[in-house]
Amino acid sequence: MRPALLLLLAALAAPVAAQTAPATPPPPQPVNYSVPPAAEKDVASLDAIIAALYDVISGPVGQARDWNRLRSLFIPEARMMPVGVRPDGSVGMRLLAVNDYIALSGPLLVERGFHERELARRTERFGHIAHVFSTYEGKVAGDAPPMRGINTIQLMNDGRRWWIVSLMWEAESPGVALPAHYLPAAK
Repeated sequence: MRPALLLLLAALAAPVAAQTAPATPPPPQPVNYSVPPAAEKDVASLDAIIAALYDVISGPVGQARDWNRLRSLFIPEARMMPVGVRPDGSVGMRLLAVNDYIALSGPLLVERGFHERELARRTERFGHIAHVFSTYEGKVAGDAPPMRGINTIQLMNDGRRWWIVSLMWEAESPGVALPAHYLPAAK
């Protein structure tokens, strides 16, 4: 009975596998995202889009940020994901859409002022995709000490411009220090 059962399962699975195997993958469809138009200078290169990302969230106390500029850098389905240690010691991540980030962080950035800059970068690129590890330093206005961490950014080029697909970050914390290879080279 056991061999018969195996033969029956194999016979049932075979037609399904044959029916679901694609003959030829469909060609990629053109990107048609409904986001605010981006300034060409912000999305023309990896350097430009990373610089625009840091620039748009930075500003002094009371300065409104250009949230449409931020939105224009990301595909609509993009995710922003802060990772960190919770009060109970476990590690967690928040999964945010760009508009969620703006709603949660936007008022704080204006109220407290915040400047973030890139310290170093490691980039891997293949075809139309890129993965950037961008070491950052951020500072809240006032006497708060600067914070550092890594922004890991996945990007895609559609032949016309670069898009941010996802942005995940983690700040340094006790027990999680930046390794030397993610810091600026000593001069």
